[in-house]
Amino acid sequence: MRADSSRPRPPLDPRMYQISVLSGLLIYGLGWLHFDITLGRAALLLSTALLTQYVCTKLWRLPKFDPKSALISGLSLCLLLRTNFAALAVLAAVVTIASKFVVRWKGKHIFNPTNFGLVFLMFLGAPIWVSPGQWGNVAFFGFLMACLGGLVVNRAARSDVTYAFLVSFAALQFGRAVWAMQRWEVPIHRMESGALLLFAFFMISDPKTTPNSRAGRILFAAVVTAFAGFIQFGLYRTNGILWSLALWSMAVPLIDRLLPGPRYEWTRPRQKPQTQGVIDEADTSPRHRPLDQPALGSTSA
Repeated sequence: MRADSSRPRPPLDPRMYQISVLSGLLIYGLGWLHFDITLGRAALLLSTALLTQYVCTKLWRLPKFDPKSALISGLSLCLLLRTNFAALAVLAAVVTIASKFVVRWKGKHIFNPTNFGLVFLMFLGAPIWVSPGQWGNVAFFGFLMACLGGLVVNRAARSDVTYAFLVSFAALQFGRAVWAMQRWEVPIHRMESGALLLFAFFMISDPKTTPNSRAGRILFAAVVTAFAGFIQFGLYRTNGILWSLALWSMAVPLIDRLLPGPRYEWTRPRQKPQTQGVIDEADTSPRHRPLDQPALGSTSA
């Protein structure tokens, strides 16, 4: 019997594009931009992230090992995390990946893994710091174009929260400059940050940790930006967007309750939206059987 040629083909997993962009940036940074991270440290972070994902897959008895999300988190740590101690790099990677499995609410992990790993170590007072991502104009605009291209390739699944954050963050920075009578170069310099792009396109836009509805995501982006401004300009602390995202991620279940929407799946057929996507990490919640499928133990007439 011939296969049904009209059956819709599942779209490419958007994580593949993210892995390509982050890998390309890391290779370019190590080879030409002289990132302050060694090849050995990058290999240590990536291998630890993948190993932790594999161990958690076995512990939570998931049907298969899926390295894609772990690779994204590991690559993000390579670009952002800086420390002089290899043990802290290992700890950051373990905490980052394990948080997806441990810190969950109704089958959905609460925190963006990379954000949680960084904030967790900073909260403990560990000697780490976050790279500001001042890579120069060529690398910055190249990475920006790659990120914007990702929104097009992946049909802008979570572009609303990215755009809402960038617009609100720009308004915050330029508004602060006007109020403080600063030169325009000051907010422009703050906007030309590779770390800001990583945050906007790979952290706050994480479809597994953002609110399910569009209205909820726009509200979420605005609140995260406002509190980040308070941390930066009121408390005079660095990494305001990281602290703010970690704090307000705990409010996502409440936002989903007030502004409900469909939960995101990494892949789903284009013509059959009711079909389940790939299984989420540590999602062990039971799947409902179709109404026309007999229960186990029953016999057909």
